[in-house]
Amino acid sequence: MTIRAIKSVLIVEDDAEVAGLVREILQQEGMSSSVCSSAAETREILQEKPFDLIILDIGLPGESGFDLCKEIRNYSDIPIVFLTGRSDVIDRVLGLEIGADDYITKPFMPRELVARIRAIARRLPAGGRIHPKKWGKNRLFQIDAQRHAIHYCDAKLKLSRTEYLILKILISHPGWIFSREQLMSLVWEDPQSSDIRTVDAHIKSIRAKLKAVNPEHEPIVTKRGIGYSVDEE
Repeated sequence: MTIRAIKSVLIVEDDAEVAGLVREILQQEGMSSSVCSSAAETREILQEKPFDLIILDIGLPGESGFDLCKEIRNYSDIPIVFLTGRSDVIDRVLGLEIGADDYITKPFMPRELVARIRAIARRLPAGGRIHPKKWGKNRLFQIDAQRHAIHYCDAKLKLSRTEYLILKILISHPGWIFSREQLMSLVWEDPQSSDIRTVDAHIKSIRAKLKAVNPEHEPIVTKRGIGYSVDEE
């Protein structure tokens, strides 16, 4: 059965073996796919054919997948999933910050890739793609990426490194629900070395710091049994 709203996928991957494996996984789930091995080839095919999702490697020949992602985001809101061997925390955060919808590291499990695609499909409205909302100057939060700082209601928050990364991910995707497992995968260098309840402790600390600035508002929302999000309003 085809995953709702995602029927055709563009795979941007210069490793033929990996590209072949991904194509096979997608075919088993009822999705068609095309493969590009470079940024230049990707630009050409995107002008000729529509796709519902892009699976993108970072280490492309001659040009970074990060740069290609930023370029695509200038004109399209098509869902993008990074599939890469780069597992550093800063790479994962950067990938989401520049507009990717998810970030998966190699080696990967086929079931994980399918689950991530299904999660993206659930966020897509019927009959169309999502249009991500950006936090403008009139919003409650401001991210100062150069100084690794976040301002809330014009006040600079005193955050630990982990708190900063968690909050940055949440406010960069307003309304999106991140599970504890997803936050650990994106923020912790070694997720397996920490208890999942550690995420709850960090969220509690972040909430206390937000409340100290503005007691009347609670921007972080708990979706019981699912995870956390930042209120879109």
